[in-house]
Amino acid sequence: MSGTSLDGLDIALCTFDFSDSRVSYSVDFAETIPYPTEIEEMLQQAISADALKFSNIHAIYGEWIGVECRNFMSRHNAKPLLIASHGHTIFHKPAEGFTTQIGSGAHIAAQAKVRTICDFRSLDVALGGQGAPLVPIGDKLLFGEFDACVNIGGFSNISLELNHKRKAWDICAANYVLNHFAQKLGMNFDKSGRIASSGKTIAALLENLNKLEFYSKLPPKSLGREWVEEFIFPLCAPYSDDVSGILNTLTIHIAEVISRALPSSSSANVLFTGGGVHNDFLMNKIRNFSNCNIIIPDPEIIDFKEALIFAFLGVLRYKGIPNCLSEVTGAKLDNCGGAIYEI
Repeated sequence: MSGTSLDGLDIALCTFDFSDSRVSYSVDFAETIPYPTEIEEMLQQAISADALKFSNIHAIYGEWIGVECRNFMSRHNAKPLLIASHGHTIFHKPAEGFTTQIGSGAHIAAQAKVRTICDFRSLDVALGGQGAPLVPIGDKLLFGEFDACVNIGGFSNISLELNHKRKAWDICAANYVLNHFAQKLGMNFDKSGRIASSGKTIAALLENLNKLEFYSKLPPKSLGREWVEEFIFPLCAPYSDDVSGILNTLTIHIAEVISRALPSSSSANVLFTGGGVHNDFLMNKIRNFSNCNIIIPDPEIIDFKEALIFAFLGVLRYKGIPNCLSEVTGAKLDNCGGAIYEI
């Protein structure tokens, strides 16, 4: 799993047991592999690369993932049934009929010598869906004891049961924007939200952020980098001399928007995962704005839940079981997405 915040490559070795009415799971080993500078720079450049360079990046990145998977398997003496790779999102424009996650599955399979499943989103988009979020079927089958599941990564999303149907949508941009502004101060991210907590809220900016049209749209809906660059960054531009103020305002905005998406009942248990959970300032603001019980799991689930669920999506694809819910994405029908490369 590689998120838009470019934190690194998450690799998790997972085991699933389908023998009972409810699927059980374990995360046997998990690591985050930091990106070498040249890989990170390639991923950043991919959006503006010409077709030839883009294809080259796609292959090189897939090869690197395959090598890292091979090394991971060697370290842990693992012989997995398959590798399920989300890839790294470069373009996500479902309204225009496409989404692109790079990291060639063929090259992963060739390097790791393991069956590889990738490109989980394209079929759903071709069927008229958003191609996102994909984690809700994992939330439903693996984390069904919670009233809702929220992930705060590059973007934040929520998954919950409404009227006996699974509903999910992207809530807002999160670490993708926070990291962007922290990097202007020479830091990869704002650890624990310390910079944000030292800043002063920019009232006009907060008001404009909260009024963005996306938040009033009904699901299914999803977000990508393109939306941030079109709507978030221009609103922040007039305040570029006050980075701590921007971070403070963005953090409060994120907390407010997430809180509005949560169940209103004080008895609701909501599981929070993703890198944003480590942002103490953000999480404290969410607690202040919401009534529900915020559940923080073990660090392994905080950091590797998405990798776990993509492993699960890969197993479902291998078994031919639908792994993408039309009631979540808006596609014409449930589907079983993923391209398989046998080795």
